[in-house]
Amino acid sequence: MSEQSTDLRETVRRRYAAAAVKVAEGTAACCGPEPVEVDENFGSTLYAADERDALPAEAVAASLGCGNPTAVAELREGERVLDLGSGGGIDVLLSARRVGPTGKAYGLDMTEEMLALALTNAANAGATNVEFLKGTIEAIPLPAGTIDVVISNCVINLSVDKPAVFAETFRVLKPGGRIGVSDVVADDTLTADQRAERGDYVGCVAGALSFAEYRAGLETAGFTEIEITPTHAVADGMHSAIVRATKPGAATTPADDPCCGVTACCSPDEKAADPAVTVSAAKSAAGCGCRN
Repeated sequence: MSEQSTDLRETVRRRYAAAAVKVAEGTAACCGPEPVEVDENFGSTLYAADERDALPAEAVAASLGCGNPTAVAELREGERVLDLGSGGGIDVLLSARRVGPTGKAYGLDMTEEMLALALTNAANAGATNVEFLKGTIEAIPLPAGTIDVVISNCVINLSVDKPAVFAETFRVLKPGGRIGVSDVVADDTLTADQRAERGDYVGCVAGALSFAEYRAGLETAGFTEIEITPTHAVADGMHSAIVRATKPGAATTPADDPCCGVTACCSPDEKAADPAVTVSAAKSAAGCGCRN
């Protein structure tokens, strides 16, 4: 990592550490924590009132994102979710409620102060299906192929190595897994210098990719079904956007090469090679118990 990249990462870490400390110190006040100061394009107001009301005030106050990724990720019961740059834990806690007790929500953050705040918020929320991890989003401390959905709220633009973020996200997702991310994205006509004129790096503006760059980065990592949909402007030519993409599923057995007496083994399209028998009968006849 270059010296400039190291400096940028440390600047980001200090900014979010200070935000966490402000929220934590505010818990001693008579009226609860004050939200971290951000403009109207960022923060907890981007969440529905019933979502905010169901969470600890400290989790809401620490929200610094540019969207609500849990609203677009279409989380399902029993799924395993990873939030990149989880901060005070608002998206992890919302995800944990959506995936239920049979699912799990992970939060990854590099800032000790934010992790401490998130752990407190999880305890106050009574969330038992959550886990917070310390690390960077460029080197995710989870095994490959273990996550169903990756979410993130205005954090990828802060990375100093976005290709590594996309590659790591692809690695930890299961085949068929998906991403549902809120992030700041720039018009393709804006140069890097023009983006920097519209806001600083820690303010989630100068480090933003363009629409074309974002798509190319995801494609290079291996993602398909990529959708980048702007939702609202955060600066001239800069947008909060919803980013969706999918990791291709495992290849199925070709129809002309049946295994265990069926085509399309282990997929919803299974059919017996012999139409006169059922799929279960075909598997049993082949002695393929592991696929019953």
